[in-house]
Amino acid sequence: MFALFQLVPLRRLLSQQLPIIVACFLIAETFYKFHSFTLETLAFLATWFVCDGFAELIRRMVTRRPDENVQVN
Repeated sequence: MFALFQLVPLRRLLSQQLPIIVACFLIAETFYKFHSFTLETLAFLATWFVCDGFAELIRRMVTRRPDENVQVN
């Protein structure tokens, strides 16, 4: 966690990760009732990982430049 805060600028953390973390927290609180702190924490982290992966994929698709699709022979 400390490395995350060192490597990623605060503005990016707040703009990109905070909404994803909040959404994953709400998912975990609503659906994960394992009666084990460890299992619920691991499920939350896995949910965050998957949601962040989808968000990154969408970001890349939206910000892709039109000339990147052109093939050069």
